[in-house]
Amino acid sequence: MEYGLELDDVTTEKAIIRKEKHLDGVEDDESTEDEDVLYKIEVPANRYDLLCIEGLARALPIFLGLDEIPTYTLSNIPKESMLKMYVKKETSVIRPFIVCAVLRGITFDEARYKSFIDLQDKLHQNICRRRTLVAIGTHDLDTLQGPFTYEALSPEEINFVPLKQEKSFRADELMELYKSDMKLKFLHIIEDSPVYPVIYDSNRTVLSLPPIINGARSAITLRTKNVFIECTATDLTKAKIVLNTMVSMFSVYCERKFEVEPVEVICSDAQSCIYPYLSSFDMEVPLAKITGRIGVSLDASQVTSLLTKMQLHGEEISSGEESIIRVSLPPTRSDVLEACDVAEDVAIAYGFNNIPRTQPVLSTQGRQQPLTQLGNLIRLEIASAGFTEVLTWILCSNEENFSMLNRKDDKTSVTVANPRSSDFEATRTSLMSGLLKTVRENNHHPKPIKIFEMGDVVLLDDTKDVGAKNSRKVAALYCNQSSGYEEINGLVQKIMQIVDVPWIEDPQVGDNNGYLIAASKEKETEDTAFLPGRQASIILNGKQVGTLGIVHPKVLGNFDINFPCSYMEMDVECFL
Repeated sequence: MEYGLELDDVTTEKAIIRKEKHLDGVEDDESTEDEDVLYKIEVPANRYDLLCIEGLARALPIFLGLDEIPTYTLSNIPKESMLKMYVKKETSVIRPFIVCAVLRGITFDEARYKSFIDLQDKLHQNICRRRTLVAIGTHDLDTLQGPFTYEALSPEEINFVPLKQEKSFRADELMELYKSDMKLKFLHIIEDSPVYPVIYDSNRTVLSLPPIINGARSAITLRTKNVFIECTATDLTKAKIVLNTMVSMFSVYCERKFEVEPVEVICSDAQSCIYPYLSSFDMEVPLAKITGRIGVSLDASQVTSLLTKMQLHGEEISSGEESIIRVSLPPTRSDVLEACDVAEDVAIAYGFNNIPRTQPVLSTQGRQQPLTQLGNLIRLEIASAGFTEVLTWILCSNEENFSMLNRKDDKTSVTVANPRSSDFEATRTSLMSGLLKTVRENNHHPKPIKIFEMGDVVLLDDTKDVGAKNSRKVAALYCNQSSGYEEINGLVQKIMQIVDVPWIEDPQVGDNNGYLIAASKEKETEDTAFLPGRQASIILNGKQVGTLGIVHPKVLGNFDINFPCSYMEMDVECFL
């Protein structure tokens, strides 16, 4: 905790399996005394160097003053003797960048090998964005012959034996083979491309088909002594960070500790670069920016001492009132980008609990985000109309998201890969199920029940870098002896009034500047969650932004509700 990491759980492998199978309360006859204790540690997303046991075991002793900061170096070999990677110009249309390095004289055992593979997987899920930005390939260099070439060829021209297979496949055949493999969820990255990226050695042996799979010929084992690492990428900066992380973490097992052999990458235009780049990056930070942000009085020597605990070298280069600290950042600390990052590390080393509590000075420049400000205004008005606000989970079951609402699964929901239970297996695409569940649990309350929620739904979106987007919605539900459609209709008009949107008196004139509530004329466009003919669309400036209507009795039955309900849901962001 003093290092800024949270110990999430202390458990065993058997306990984890029991929890996944929901057998927590069932007694187990088998003894767990001989099992290894596992510590589940929550690591910040920007600390890639702490994603493996090697990084943790290096950082914590340095923090405690029991060890010194290692110096990472490149092997002193002439440029003409370096391994070379030649990049063909065709790769620019699919994955234009590649960076490489070699770990010589490495010694693996089972634990080290497992950690090596685990770090690749964690980086792929994290900074690599499921291999879309960067894909890591690791190979037994002794099975290959340099120099290497990075090419882009049509799928029919690529033929090799992939990892864990015994026969050779063409690249297009390989894609068909792996479409049924649930673990390979990144085929879409290249499958629609006319050319696939591929890496060959001088004997035309395929090292890998990035970002899909490596070749079987160069697979690393416990006996591997020399590891060739290549990272293909669409983002060169991310590729450099990933390569630096891999080599800095595992160069500790090399015959010459913390020494990495460089590789020369030669582009199609004859420009060449040598990777990895392990030199420290210097940053100059005013002492006042560090101490001012933390709120403690420290001199330059104290700050540099605290930085050392966080694996950063600090040196005062100018003293007096305008004291400047030069901070040298090792290749493992790519997360330090600005003065505020340096201040955070100093605060961690100083100890958050040692920082005195102070009343923050209110800034005249701070303000609410427009969406939050608008949402609060709408929430206040709906509450003033007699509706009670509720807050429901953004995760729900797939059944509640679609079939219980009498809707077809339109594949817009984000699915959780390993949900703790089926009740939280997907993100909601509508606020409706949450409000209906609230009514179900409060069915004994006197009627009417008038509730509303302002919250986000999550929808798949290929245009976003994470593949999904949040959308702010407002929804309200009225439950009574009668449906109360007029209550919900009036609430929509109240919302439009407070956001100053006029009612369109005559839509036939062609003026779309305003809103109207229009019943659906075609049965195919009706929302099946509502009674047919008892629903309407909320139209704003000619575009549908919401729906309202009387909830279908089948839907009410699915949620064990015995009273009629009316419901409305609309987009909030459309008003900005």
